[in-house]
Amino acid sequence: MENIRDSVGLGLRKGFTPFLSALHKIGVTPNAVTVAGTILNMGVGVLVVFDHLIYAGILILAAGLFDMLDGSLARLTKKVTPFGAFLDSSLDRVSEGVILAGIAYFLAIPGDRRGAIDAGLVVLALLGSILVSYTRARAESLGVECKSGIMTRPERIILVAIGLFFNVLPYVIYIMLALTMFTVVQRIVHTYRELGKKREQGGSVER
Repeated sequence: MENIRDSVGLGLRKGFTPFLSALHKIGVTPNAVTVAGTILNMGVGVLVVFDHLIYAGILILAAGLFDMLDGSLARLTKKVTPFGAFLDSSLDRVSEGVILAGIAYFLAIPGDRRGAIDAGLVVLALLGSILVSYTRARAESLGVECKSGIMTRPERIILVAIGLFFNVLPYVIYIMLALTMFTVVQRIVHTYRELGKKREQGGSVER
């Protein structure tokens, strides 16, 4: 799964190389692309609140391209910095929070018990998405590469886009909640095994 994801991402980035070069020539920075993507994602949340789901679906895919291209632009222009990575990761959480908040509001509008339950599940799905990112960050702080999992950010973007286009958001949230929590477990198990290997090799692990 990870190899397929990386291959598709690499192919898309190569296809956008001329566009990235044009952005560099007019002075657009990687951080500016990151911020622009976040603003687009905020627009997705607003569109969902006002029940413009098709437009929200189109916009989330556009924002997903920005999310993919900021890192590519940084590598192309040799402007890969620790702050850029920090900003990108932080604003990704903002984007997901705003979009899922909009979905929670949309699902809770009917005011019935089902709507309230679905809105609550959106909150849990948001927690799951945050934990997916946190487990990777924490594992990598311990020296373990942790990109494994079936529900990373690209998959979540595609899943939400499907829910918006076909107006099946409740079902998308159920799937997202289940698969994000499964991904968290995958990463915990992966990290446990890798740290175990480090201990067997005599390495030290900080807590």
